[in-house]
Amino acid sequence: MEFMADERNSRIILPFKISIMRIFLFCVFYLLMMQSCTNQKGELTFESYPTYEGNDLGMTYTPSKTTIKVWAPTASELKLKLYHKGHGGSAFEEINMVMDGGGTWKAELEGDYAGIYYTVQAKIDGLWKAEVAEPYARAVGVNGQRAMIVDLESTDPPGWSADRAPTLDAFEDIIIYELHIRDMSIHPESGVKQIGKYLGLTETGTTSHGVSTGLDHLKELGITHVHILPAFDFRSIDETKLEQAKFNWGYDPQNYNVPEGSYATDPYDANVRIQEFKAMVQALHEAGIRVIMDVVYNHTGYTEESNFNQLVPGYYYRQNENGGFSDAAACGNETASERYMMRKFIIESVTYWAREYHIDGFRFDLMGIHDIETMNAVTDALHALDPMIFVYGEGWTAGASPLPDSVRALKANVADLKSIAAFSDELRDAIKGHWYEEKDNGFVSGKTTAKESIKFGVVAATEHPQVDYEAVNYTNTPWSPQPSQTINYVSCHDNNTLYDKLNATNPGASEKDLIRMHQLAETIVFTSQGVSFLHAGADFLRTKYGVENSYESPDSINQIEWPRKAAFKEVFEYHKNLIQFRKSHPAFRMSTKEMIQQNLSFLETDDDLLVAFTISNHANNDDWEEILVVYNGSREKKSMNLQGQGWRKVLYDHQWDLEATAVWEEPKLEIPEISCVIFAKK
Repeated sequence: MEFMADERNSRIILPFKISIMRIFLFCVFYLLMMQSCTNQKGELTFESYPTYEGNDLGMTYTPSKTTIKVWAPTASELKLKLYHKGHGGSAFEEINMVMDGGGTWKAELEGDYAGIYYTVQAKIDGLWKAEVAEPYARAVGVNGQRAMIVDLESTDPPGWSADRAPTLDAFEDIIIYELHIRDMSIHPESGVKQIGKYLGLTETGTTSHGVSTGLDHLKELGITHVHILPAFDFRSIDETKLEQAKFNWGYDPQNYNVPEGSYATDPYDANVRIQEFKAMVQALHEAGIRVIMDVVYNHTGYTEESNFNQLVPGYYYRQNENGGFSDAAACGNETASERYMMRKFIIESVTYWAREYHIDGFRFDLMGIHDIETMNAVTDALHALDPMIFVYGEGWTAGASPLPDSVRALKANVADLKSIAAFSDELRDAIKGHWYEEKDNGFVSGKTTAKESIKFGVVAATEHPQVDYEAVNYTNTPWSPQPSQTINYVSCHDNNTLYDKLNATNPGASEKDLIRMHQLAETIVFTSQGVSFLHAGADFLRTKYGVENSYESPDSINQIEWPRKAAFKEVFEYHKNLIQFRKSHPAFRMSTKEMIQQNLSFLETDDDLLVAFTISNHANNDDWEEILVVYNGSREKKSMNLQGQGWRKVLYDHQWDLEATAVWEEPKLEIPEISCVIFAKK
């Protein structure tokens, strides 16, 4: 009996001693780590946190085992909780994760766990934080509160492995059409069955009042890329109450690596949104259109409550001088892309979308918040997958940032960015007037101080000896090293639509004059060097009825009104021809600033509302020897002498002849009011 008692005691005492030893070693490790992460004042420094270099953060699934790995270096404990559903109910299992190096925690689940939902919960400074979906979640349940273990291969639509992006030879060839998934099909006369959904952009043969809509409209128009407003999982839409038809643009990220559930036919089944997003991309590719995602890594929808902050408080965000959250995004926070693990997250996130969802480009919201090194690392990683993945963004911020301007991806620093483009707000506001001052007019409505800014846009913000940069509206220097790094546009989802802006700045103008201004505005964009960008619906005078900031306005404001395409069919045909003209003539798509300098010459007009230039020498291997372009922003006809003979009409008084069949016999050129004239020597 004594022997048995001693044996029993030893069985009890030995594990107890081992447990004590483990606790002791953990405490020593934790104290050493905290000591290494503090500055001379004993304060924690984010830069000293241990970092992880592996590529397996988040969920790694196989039918025989699933691994969940989470970076949480300041946690003393981390729990993994498993659920049968993505919404409601209690956890059926709770697992203590173990430390695994580089500040990570790991749990391994033996067997096939596909379809099981999970959360993680960290204990930091003695307190348990909230349960969250870990940042790398690949699938989530309704409203994104719980992640799901997913067999991604099972979400591939038929033929997905053979899906390929349409051919793209050069970035200058890109013509972007910026759309919102819900807007494109939610109108009751869209002709689309799956209204407001990913699948709405897969339907063909849809019409309204005898004109094509949806996907067929995009094909008919001739654009090369669609820019989809944020379609990752965002927080402002309650996916359990979709019957309430709540709208949002989606610039409030919740789960970066998962499609938004409100655009899926079933937001409760985590597999559905993935499969349907892929089907949308596949349909667009089959239609000859590449797909760009609007990404918002500069801030998160939640701040204190975000999954980032619940796992590593403060680390993923920049702090102001008082230690609070800095807010260059004007959304409550700004992320710290310069920190190793945030930079790693951004790079791995975009490459995940490129690999898993076959995404062909990324538009970075408020790109000026990010640091240059991160943005260049993004393009390096993406171009290793496909050199024609296009990256661009807003070269500004919405507020001040503690990160120095010199290291941020601002418009002024585009020369330091690798093949990354920025929007030209100079040309945008020169054409139509100041973006915020609603009544301020632009060149197309008679503004006499916009001429040099128009010329600045024509040469795609590059260096040209005939541009007076001191007279350009928002800059005094050429900021783009090559034309492909400039996005030329006149309107987008932000602020008034072009049609509404022209209405506001020209009270009492006739509809005919408004249409002429609108078409002149878009013609300036599409006959400028660089990359062309068109706001969805602008090709048939889209209106939001004067609502300047429609980010959460109802469908009645944001929807694409397809009956307008039939009502303004001539406007649509004008835009269709404009796009075809640009695509047919590489002279408008020169690849270097040197080519522009050698072949594009501005003509002296001595008129503030007349901009004229020629493109000569079969520029960029164009079939036409010389092309003359003249913009008249006046409500009066203008005239100028024609140099040489043999000029043919391509565009005159808003009428196209793409084959340039008619010869102009007169020595003088009469330029109709509010119009662009294009002549050519073949």
